[in-house]
Amino acid sequence: MITSPQEATMDVVRQSAQAGRVVIWEESARDGAQAKTLMTPEFRVQLARETGRVFGEDGPRHVVFAAGFPAVCGEEFEAVRRVAAEAEGAVSVAAVCRGALKDVEQAVASVRGSRHARVMVVVPASEAMSQVMVHKTAEQALQGGVDLVKAARDLDETVAVDICLADASRADASLMSDYAQAMTDAGAGLVVLADTVGAQLPAACRDMFAAVRAGAGDDVVLASHLHNDLGLGLANTLQALASGVRVVSSSWLGIAERAGMVATEQLLFLLARHGQEFLNTDATPWWTAPDLTRLPTIAQMVAEETEVPLSVTTPIVGTGVGTISTGTPFVHPQLFQPYDPTQVLGIEPRVLLTQLASARVITAAATRLGHDLDREQTRAAMTWVKTRAFRTGRAVVDDAAFADYLDGLVHTHRVSA
Repeated sequence: MITSPQEATMDVVRQSAQAGRVVIWEESARDGAQAKTLMTPEFRVQLARETGRVFGEDGPRHVVFAAGFPAVCGEEFEAVRRVAAEAEGAVSVAAVCRGALKDVEQAVASVRGSRHARVMVVVPASEAMSQVMVHKTAEQALQGGVDLVKAARDLDETVAVDICLADASRADASLMSDYAQAMTDAGAGLVVLADTVGAQLPAACRDMFAAVRAGAGDDVVLASHLHNDLGLGLANTLQALASGVRVVSSSWLGIAERAGMVATEQLLFLLARHGQEFLNTDATPWWTAPDLTRLPTIAQMVAEETEVPLSVTTPIVGTGVGTISTGTPFVHPQLFQPYDPTQVLGIEPRVLLTQLASARVITAAATRLGHDLDREQTRAAMTWVKTRAFRTGRAVVDDAAFADYLDGLVHTHRVSA
């Protein structure tokens, strides 16, 4: 709950960006719905809180949590309202809406009274998108965005207002610069440039942000919302950051419309570990540095809620992280990993038995199961593991099956002895 007039009108997200701090605009509950997922209101609250805890008490200054799209239905409105009430203080809660006054009024109502609340109004920026979405020219649509900022600020000055320029990647940069300034002058906190169709290449993305930034005033705070249809969501987001953008959209597990967007866990990991390289600055990008050990647990939560699986090749939080199945990596793990999963993420290494198992791997797995094998037993066990993998058509041999085999192997050895 807002406790003072000064706190009510303070835009901590805008202030963070202007101070050179990175802000994550988390989209898994909102844009993630377009990946055919649905988070319950209870889970949205839990996810907002957990995402904020990555930054401790500075959650609201580092995380905007897009709680949903209130115009979808009454249930969605109530879900957003619940996040605004119950995740207050953990993150800055946002509602997203179309560029129509009725929708803006509804979005403001859904987050009103929550500390650091925001609404993001989606306005088309390209000629093609403007004709389809609002049946107007791009300039008319952008002017409508200016008017909506004023209207939203008049509705409730305690709710920050952001504008998302849809299809910015195919829009006129000079026109966007002019209206980004006009929107900021009208009271917008952020102006978000969106590669709505995910077709932009990294160099073009960098040039877009640089051009809009150069044409607008220093008080305009740009943000990114870049889709992953060509697999370039992460690369483009890093280009936006290198150009000076400090508010970047992402989503846990990358879930979003079509092929998704940059994954929050990947982005946070890279910025925490290599931020100064990507941001071209020696200054810290954090009020409080992210606690990376929280990432695997949150990712698993999202996977279970959305039924989007973590795969063996999912970076940072996937099931393959910290696993060893061959000899040389077992002996020299540092040579085969770019970071220590235990130290950085809290993921303990696991030895998995596959058809690639060496004698060292077999010995380690047997020891874990309480067996001390001699050389002959180790050779026999290695042959059994490889044969079983090919017979079943599954690479990983589970511990239970291996334990049963070892019990029989050791028993036979004792009897024969």
